[in-house]
Amino acid sequence: MELTLVVLAAGIGSRYGGLKQVDGVGPGGETLMDYAVFDAVRAGFGRLVFITRSDIDEAVRLRFTGLPGVASVITVNQALDDIPFPFTVPPDRAKPWGTAHAVLVTEEVIDGPFAVINADDFYGATSYRLLREHFERAPGSGILECAMVAYTLRDTLSPFGNVARGVCHITEDGLVDRVTEVKEIIERDGVITGVDEQGTGWTLTGREPVSMNFWGFTPAVFPLLRKQFLDFLRQRGTDAKAECYISNTMDALVSSSRVRLRGYRTRDRWFGMTSRGDKTEVERHIRNLVDAGVYPERLW
Repeated sequence: MELTLVVLAAGIGSRYGGLKQVDGVGPGGETLMDYAVFDAVRAGFGRLVFITRSDIDEAVRLRFTGLPGVASVITVNQALDDIPFPFTVPPDRAKPWGTAHAVLVTEEVIDGPFAVINADDFYGATSYRLLREHFERAPGSGILECAMVAYTLRDTLSPFGNVARGVCHITEDGLVDRVTEVKEIIERDGVITGVDEQGTGWTLTGREPVSMNFWGFTPAVFPLLRKQFLDFLRQRGTDAKAECYISNTMDALVSSSRVRLRGYRTRDRWFGMTSRGDKTEVERHIRNLVDAGVYPERLW
């Protein structure tokens, strides 16, 4: 079974202040994408698909082509005008259409099971193995089954500003029956709060499982994603800042019983770069992992 890793690397890094997906954080200048590919290849993901922009497309493709264990490297662009007729791009829109749209632009190059990750996040080797094992199990009959790797909310907070997370509810049999996109999550004086897309305030314990955009799909998901994206365009397509998130899309599909979403909680530590201040912490985490022998001093 050929497994594909899809890396969301088209972000503009507005809060970070630069192209964080290609910013070096390892001892040899390795990026978080390098560590993701290293872990994914060891778990059996041989095909790489990067969703990029035209200004970094070639650099990303050349960086990963020919590496040990990498069978192929494909780059696709997430363009603002890549939307169906009769919808048009609002004149003041600068941001991409969101992660669900990003996955949709890979449809023509995906022909088997695939994982989806963010380019600027570190997920840990165990998480890739969890999805490989998920794909190795015989698929059940009937409803389409997708997967996600969940992390503990408190372990994903940033001391440098608020974050957005897909807060999940996982049942006793390991199924996710609700994913709520909560923004502006921050801890102050020991209390963690956030706001959902309806403007409702949330008080959180920190123990909640959250989505960090680590998903497992098969090509059967594309028609469902397309339908959800069309619904998004009808409802919010004129909003220059609205984004169609995978978390919201999967929540809608689960709620309507069109998808069964398997949730895998991992003990791996997540870390990533949302704000510029996060980089020093990421470099420290990577250094500790190298010193502990988890990764070599030079990945490649």
